[in-house]
Amino acid sequence: MCAHILIAEDDEMQAELIRRLLLQDGHNPVVVTDGRAAIDAAESRRPDLVVLDLMLPKIDGLGVCRVLRRHGDIPVLMLTARSTEDDVLLGLELGADDYMTKPYSPRELLARIRTVLRRTLRPADDSPVLRAGGITVDPARHEVACDGIPVPCTPGEFAILHAMTAAPDRVFSRRQLLQLTRGHDRASTERAIDVHIMNLRKKIEPDPRRPVRLLTVFGVGYKLTGLPT
Repeated sequence: MCAHILIAEDDEMQAELIRRLLLQDGHNPVVVTDGRAAIDAAESRRPDLVVLDLMLPKIDGLGVCRVLRRHGDIPVLMLTARSTEDDVLLGLELGADDYMTKPYSPRELLARIRTVLRRTLRPADDSPVLRAGGITVDPARHEVACDGIPVPCTPGEFAILHAMTAAPDRVFSRRQLLQLTRGHDRASTERAIDVHIMNLRKKIEPDPRRPVRLLTVFGVGYKLTGLPT
């Protein structure tokens, strides 16, 4: 799996560390050192993944993430020295697929990158199209539709809908959904799933404040109803 990966990091030592790590793993990394350059590079050639530092000059990482989301579902792994929950959740709300707080382990960073790429660069297969509650998920084409209308999803959002349409009316705990979206077992980040659910409701619910498809099972987790709305 050789991926074109954009590294947006203004710390030269950190950027070089990530670049060498990705080269050794067989990828094609490109480094930029400010937010404006990150946007230009992504528009010039669509990356398979962006490793995005939050504290970039010119345009910060959150601003870059906003722009990237307007250009589609480019996977984003956010790096941040800000460890507060509000900062992390804001990044996820803007569409980041994963995050790591500094300082981080290079081995864990590489593992996270591999997890995202496995989801997004998986070759097309013969998996059946899944349908539940007006939602259609096509795993081979990595496409989602709601009542026949295409719905753009981040890789994390797609992973959640894929699992839920495969098992309509099954209740998934936050921990189970966290495993699907990140592949890591960290109870402290389970609130991030609430952000993914909130974003999905904005995309698939007639009224996100009164969901009829993606339901909360209080004290347990979430489920996708198998009944049409």
